[in-house]
Amino acid sequence: MIFINSQLTGNTNFEKKMKKDISNRDDVMVLVNSFYNHVKRDKLLAPFFNDIAKVNWNSHLPKMYDFWENVIFHTGSYHGNTLKVHLNLNELMPLSEDHFEHWLLLFKITAKELFEGPNTQMAINKAESIATLIKIKLIQQK
Repeated sequence: MIFINSQLTGNTNFEKKMKKDISNRDDVMVLVNSFYNHVKRDKLLAPFFNDIAKVNWNSHLPKMYDFWENVIFHTGSYHGNTLKVHLNLNELMPLSEDHFEHWLLLFKITAKELFEGPNTQMAINKAESIATLIKIKLIQQK
């Protein structure tokens, strides 16, 4: 924790808490759980997860822990096909660019609220790349 001299700030209650970086699976779980708590309540995204895909959160969340742990730490722990899942979902109800942009915004906000550092930024960058790749593949599918 960094304490700023009150003579410089004029505020005797000012302190800046430094956030930690994503450094292990427990941190990944915090990020994923927090992110999907937002998604589950989101007006734009919740219908895809809750009504269309009818996600079983007890099985989905551990897959997402593995996915993001692999993305950030290259653990080899994820063995799914993210693209295929989204292509199948798109057949049930078309995904738009707005959906991807909103998903990405929620992910960025969640990550930045909880963490900061190179792994956090890498996760955000990878999320941007993944969203872009899936959008391109969905366009090609049409």
